[in-house]
Amino acid sequence: MQRAQIPTYERIAIDLANRIYDGKFKVGEKIHGRSTLASEYKVSPETVRRAIKILEDVEIVHSAKGSGIVISSRENAFKYISRFSNLASIKDLEKQMNSLITERERLDEKVFETLRKIMDYSGKLRHTNPLAPIEVEVYPGSIHIGKTISELKFWQNTGGTVIGMKRRDEMIISPGPYAQILEGDVLLVIGDEKTYDRVVHFLEE
Repeated sequence: MQRAQIPTYERIAIDLANRIYDGKFKVGEKIHGRSTLASEYKVSPETVRRAIKILEDVEIVHSAKGSGIVISSRENAFKYISRFSNLASIKDLEKQMNSLITERERLDEKVFETLRKIMDYSGKLRHTNPLAPIEVEVYPGSIHIGKTISELKFWQNTGGTVIGMKRRDEMIISPGPYAQILEGDVLLVIGDEKTYDRVVHFLEE
Protein backbone atom coordinates (compact mmCIF):
# COMPACT_ATOMS: atom_id res chain seq x y z
CA MET A 1 0.00 0.00 0.00
CA GLN A 2 1.44 3.40 -1.01
CA ARG A 3 1.70 5.94 1.78
CA ALA A 4 2.27 9.67 1.36
CA GLN A 5 5.64 10.71 2.81
CA ILE A 6 6.35 14.16 4.19
CA PRO A 7 9.57 15.54 2.65
CA THR A 8 12.54 15.82 5.02
CA TYR A 9 12.67 19.62 4.75
CA GLU A 10 9.01 19.88 5.76
CA ARG A 11 9.55 17.55 8.72
CA ILE A 12 12.36 19.87 9.84
CA ALA A 13 10.07 22.89 9.41
CA ILE A 14 7.40 21.18 11.56
CA ASP A 15 10.00 20.34 14.23
CA LEU A 16 11.33 23.91 14.33
CA ALA A 17 7.76 25.27 14.52
CA ASN A 18 7.10 22.94 17.46
CA ARG A 19 10.23 24.16 19.22
CA ILE A 20 9.16 27.77 18.69
CA TYR A 21 5.65 27.09 19.99
CA ASP A 22 7.04 25.18 23.00
CA GLY A 23 9.13 28.26 23.88
CA LYS A 24 12.51 26.68 23.22
CA PHE A 25 13.03 29.53 20.77
CA LYS A 26 11.56 32.92 21.82
CA VAL A 27 10.06 35.59 19.55
CA GLY A 28 12.82 38.03 18.56
CA GLU A 29 15.52 35.48 19.30
CA LYS A 30 17.95 34.27 16.65
CA ILE A 31 18.14 30.57 15.99
CA HIS A 32 21.17 28.63 14.83
CA GLY A 33 22.61 29.28 11.41
CA ARG A 34 21.85 26.96 8.54
CA SER A 35 25.16 25.08 8.85
CA THR A 36 24.55 24.38 12.54
CA LEU A 37 20.99 23.21 11.86
CA ALA A 38 22.21 21.04 8.98
CA SER A 39 24.64 19.37 11.35
CA GLU A 40 22.00 18.99 14.07
CA TYR A 41 19.46 17.39 11.72
CA LYS A 42 22.15 15.49 9.77
CA VAL A 43 20.98 16.90 6.42
CA SER A 44 22.45 19.17 3.75
CA PRO A 45 22.38 23.00 4.13
CA GLU A 46 20.07 23.08 1.09
CA THR A 47 17.49 20.95 2.95
CA VAL A 48 17.65 23.35 5.91
CA ARG A 49 17.33 26.32 3.53
CA ARG A 50 14.09 24.87 2.14
CA ALA A 51 12.76 24.26 5.68
CA ILE A 52 13.52 27.87 6.68
CA LYS A 53 11.88 29.11 3.46
CA ILE A 54 8.63 27.36 4.49
CA LEU A 55 8.76 29.04 7.89
CA GLU A 56 9.40 32.40 6.22
CA ASP A 57 6.46 31.91 3.85
CA VAL A 58 4.07 31.40 6.76
CA GLU A 59 5.72 34.27 8.70
CA ILE A 60 7.06 32.22 11.59
CA VAL A 61 10.63 33.48 11.07
CA HIS A 62 12.34 36.08 8.95
CA SER A 63 15.88 36.36 7.68
CA ALA A 64 17.75 39.61 7.62
CA LYS A 65 21.22 40.27 6.25
CA GLY A 66 23.66 40.20 9.08
CA SER A 67 20.96 39.19 11.60
CA GLY A 68 20.52 35.53 10.69
CA ILE A 69 17.22 33.74 11.25
CA VAL A 70 14.95 35.56 13.72
CA ILE A 71 11.73 34.23 15.32
CA SER A 72 8.73 36.34 14.26
CA SER A 73 5.57 34.69 15.61
CA ARG A 74 4.67 31.95 18.10
CA GLU A 75 1.01 32.23 17.01
CA ASN A 76 1.87 31.45 13.38
CA ALA A 77 3.96 28.49 14.55
CA PHE A 78 0.86 27.12 16.29
CA LYS A 79 -1.28 27.60 13.16
CA TYR A 80 1.32 25.80 11.04
CA ILE A 81 1.76 22.74 13.29
CA SER A 82 -2.04 22.48 13.73
CA ARG A 83 -2.23 21.41 10.08
CA PHE A 84 -0.32 18.26 11.03
CA SER A 85 -1.99 17.59 14.40
CA ASN A 86 -3.64 14.37 13.18
CA LEU A 87 -0.60 13.06 11.34
CA ALA A 88 0.56 10.63 14.03
CA SER A 89 -2.90 9.21 14.66
CA ILE A 90 -3.53 8.73 10.92
CA LYS A 91 -0.26 6.83 10.55
CA ASP A 92 -1.10 4.70 13.58
CA LEU A 93 -4.49 3.85 12.06
CA GLU A 94 -2.84 2.98 8.74
CA LYS A 95 -0.45 0.65 10.55
CA GLN A 96 -3.34 -1.01 12.41
CA MET A 97 -5.31 -1.41 9.17
CA ASN A 98 -2.35 -2.98 7.35
CA SER A 99 -1.78 -5.30 10.29
CA LEU A 100 -5.44 -6.38 10.30
CA ILE A 101 -5.43 -6.96 6.53
CA THR A 102 -2.29 -9.10 6.83
CA GLU A 103 -3.81 -11.09 9.70
CA ARG A 104 -7.08 -11.61 7.76
CA GLU A 105 -5.17 -12.85 4.70
CA ARG A 106 -3.18 -15.22 6.90
CA LEU A 107 -6.36 -16.64 8.48
CA ASP A 108 -8.09 -16.94 5.09
CA GLU A 109 -5.13 -18.90 3.77
CA LYS A 110 -5.23 -21.23 6.80
CA VAL A 111 -8.96 -21.85 6.28
CA PHE A 112 -8.51 -22.64 2.58
CA GLU A 113 -5.47 -24.82 3.28
CA THR A 114 -7.49 -26.84 5.80
CA LEU A 115 -10.35 -27.18 3.32
CA ARG A 116 -7.92 -28.33 0.61
CA LYS A 117 -6.63 -31.01 2.94
CA ILE A 118 -10.18 -32.10 3.75
CA MET A 119 -11.03 -32.35 0.06
CA ASP A 120 -7.81 -34.27 -0.69
CA TYR A 121 -8.73 -36.90 1.87
CA SER A 122 -12.46 -36.92 1.22
CA GLY A 123 -12.31 -39.58 -1.50
CA LYS A 124 -10.24 -41.91 0.64
CA LEU A 125 -12.23 -41.39 3.81
CA ARG A 126 -15.74 -41.17 2.42
CA HIS A 127 -16.65 -44.75 3.30
CA THR A 128 -14.91 -44.82 6.65
CA ASN A 129 -15.40 -41.34 8.06
CA PRO A 130 -18.88 -39.76 8.09
CA LEU A 131 -17.31 -36.34 8.70
CA ALA A 132 -15.42 -36.34 5.38
CA PRO A 133 -17.42 -34.07 3.03
CA ILE A 134 -18.59 -35.11 -0.41
CA GLU A 135 -18.94 -32.68 -3.34
CA VAL A 136 -22.17 -32.50 -5.30
CA GLU A 137 -22.78 -29.98 -8.09
CA VAL A 138 -26.16 -28.34 -8.68
CA TYR A 139 -26.81 -28.76 -12.41
CA PRO A 140 -29.11 -26.61 -14.61
CA GLY A 141 -32.74 -27.69 -14.59
CA SER A 142 -32.90 -28.78 -10.95
CA ILE A 143 -36.28 -27.85 -9.47
CA HIS A 144 -34.53 -26.89 -6.23
CA ILE A 145 -32.55 -23.96 -7.67
CA GLY A 146 -33.41 -20.72 -5.86
CA LYS A 147 -34.66 -22.44 -2.71
CA THR A 148 -32.97 -22.27 0.68
CA ILE A 149 -31.48 -25.27 2.47
CA SER A 150 -34.27 -24.97 5.03
CA GLU A 151 -37.01 -24.86 2.38
CA LEU A 152 -35.58 -28.01 0.78
CA LYS A 153 -35.62 -29.84 4.12
CA PHE A 154 -32.21 -30.97 2.94
CA TRP A 155 -31.28 -33.14 5.91
CA GLN A 156 -34.74 -34.73 6.14
CA ASN A 157 -34.67 -35.63 2.43
CA THR A 158 -31.05 -36.75 2.08
CA GLY A 159 -29.61 -37.43 5.53
CA GLY A 160 -26.77 -35.05 4.59
CA THR A 161 -25.70 -31.79 6.23
CA VAL A 162 -24.38 -28.93 4.06
CA ILE A 163 -21.20 -27.61 5.68
CA GLY A 164 -19.98 -25.47 2.79
CA MET A 165 -20.66 -24.23 -0.73
CA LYS A 166 -18.33 -23.43 -3.62
CA ARG A 167 -19.81 -20.61 -5.69
CA ARG A 168 -17.67 -19.53 -8.64
CA ASP A 169 -14.35 -18.56 -6.98
CA GLU A 170 -15.88 -18.14 -3.52
CA MET A 171 -15.96 -20.65 -0.69
CA ILE A 172 -18.88 -20.22 1.73
CA ILE A 173 -18.27 -21.94 5.06
CA SER A 174 -21.28 -23.04 7.19
CA PRO A 175 -23.86 -21.44 4.87
CA GLY A 176 -26.74 -22.02 7.32
CA PRO A 177 -30.40 -22.88 6.70
CA TYR A 178 -31.25 -19.68 4.82
CA ALA A 179 -28.58 -19.98 2.13
CA GLN A 180 -30.03 -20.28 -1.38
CA ILE A 181 -29.03 -23.09 -3.73
CA LEU A 182 -27.98 -21.63 -7.10
CA GLU A 183 -27.15 -23.25 -10.44
CA GLY A 184 -23.50 -24.25 -10.59
CA ASP A 185 -23.05 -24.36 -6.81
CA VAL A 186 -20.95 -27.24 -5.48
CA LEU A 187 -22.30 -28.39 -2.12
CA LEU A 188 -19.97 -29.84 0.51
CA VAL A 189 -22.06 -32.40 2.37
CA ILE A 190 -21.32 -34.77 5.26
CA GLY A 191 -23.30 -37.91 6.06
CA ASP A 192 -23.09 -41.69 5.92
CA GLU A 193 -21.90 -43.80 2.97
CA LYS A 194 -25.34 -43.66 1.27
CA THR A 195 -25.61 -39.87 1.51
CA TYR A 196 -23.89 -39.15 -1.82
CA ASP A 197 -26.41 -41.19 -3.84
CA ARG A 198 -29.36 -39.69 -1.96
CA VAL A 199 -28.10 -36.11 -2.47
CA VAL A 200 -27.44 -36.64 -6.19
CA HIS A 201 -30.88 -38.21 -6.69
CA PHE A 202 -32.58 -35.43 -4.73
CA LEU A 203 -30.88 -32.62 -6.69
CA GLU A 204 -31.64 -34.27 -10.04
CA GLU A 205 -35.38 -34.29 -9.37
